[in-house]
Amino acid sequence: MSSNSSAPKLARAGDLKATVEALLDGTLTARAYCESCLARFRANEAVIKAWVTLNQDRARAIAATRDVRDAQGLLHGIPVGVKDLFDTDDLPTEMGSPAFVGNQPAKNAQVVDRIIAAGGYALGKTVTTEFAFMHPAETRNPWNPRHTPGGSSSGSAAAVAAGHVPVAIGTQTNGSVIRPAAYCGVVGFKPTLDTLPIQGALPFAQTLDHVGVFARSVADAAYFTACLAESGEFAADLDALSRPPKVAVLPRFPWNSAERDAAAQLQATLARLTAAGTEVKAIDLPDDFEDAKRVHRTIMYYEGAREHAPRQAVHRRVFSTELNAAIDEGLAMSHDEYRAALAKRAALAELALDLFADCDAIASLPAPGAAPASLDMTGDPSFCTLWTLLGFPAITIPTGLSDAGLPYGIQLAGPAREDIRLLRVARWCEAAVAFERPSR
Repeated sequence: MSSNSSAPKLARAGDLKATVEALLDGTLTARAYCESCLARFRANEAVIKAWVTLNQDRARAIAATRDVRDAQGLLHGIPVGVKDLFDTDDLPTEMGSPAFVGNQPAKNAQVVDRIIAAGGYALGKTVTTEFAFMHPAETRNPWNPRHTPGGSSSGSAAAVAAGHVPVAIGTQTNGSVIRPAAYCGVVGFKPTLDTLPIQGALPFAQTLDHVGVFARSVADAAYFTACLAESGEFAADLDALSRPPKVAVLPRFPWNSAERDAAAQLQATLARLTAAGTEVKAIDLPDDFEDAKRVHRTIMYYEGAREHAPRQAVHRRVFSTELNAAIDEGLAMSHDEYRAALAKRAALAELALDLFADCDAIASLPAPGAAPASLDMTGDPSFCTLWTLLGFPAITIPTGLSDAGLPYGIQLAGPAREDIRLLRVARWCEAAVAFERPSR
């Protein structure tokens, strides 16, 4: 299959702010914009299956209210994909589980309230894997429906890639924003831990759970994040860097390795960055980080087990084998193991700051390769594990296509609370790489 035949049809990248401006000045109505999104939804949703709940009449009615109210808000009239892990008071929140079909919360998650306060609205609820863990859902990759879109924010990544919505929200406890964004050829941004509010989303591991965003460009991701973060924490517009960035490269992590073609794509991407003036140097993680994956697993499984054991006691029969096994493994972990893992995490977070002493960002692959040709798994998240464990910000941008026409990406990470600098570096790199999605 050629890349041209498999590429999802997207609106022009980087146009979120321009769309809002058109909605605010009346040159575009919210109802018309909603209809354009719904038309793309109808065109391929039967194949992609990005949404668990989307009522088109409801979406049109909400959009119409934006056209009769006084124009206001940085997301005025913008439909958003909301991962079905976040509570919504007018749509079910089923969390990817047959045990919670029809579950209707009484109020919105905090980040959903922020979307509404900014003038946006949930177009619908996007598919999540069961409890945002590893058991795959029905969503397909828009570039090739025989391939996984990744997980656990499967539907959010696929909905943005397919052009159903300009932006979406998801969660990441290991690699659940960065990996599906990379597989689906969109931008995925996981800010510093607790930058965006997690309240009202189903927890998995409170130490590790992040809220992240999906968009078609770095500028859109930055703008959307500014709308959801505390007032003044992010600027809606990114200032350009005054010099080319310094980027350190991790060709691999101690606990994984890249597929040959993906490694070659990373080197080609780095060559393009170097040609644009970026200072690139390879680094290795110190030996202290070799057990970071084990530390992450201990924290994630211990906390996840204690969060979900009461639900398992009632619903074990309908939980997946993967989820039941994870809960059982976590319950077998001792509190001393957990406390030791938390202490190690804190120590690694301090040590990791030294990695950024002479660079603006650290680059790596977001996954071992392009999206696997399987719907029975969501892919390896371990290229994302370190930055999730530490709570450091990370972003992935698309860089090219595999021989099979599937997207590759590059992951950039920065130290905690340096999100804006990371976004500026990512925008520089995005421009230097100049990835263009082929049209059908």
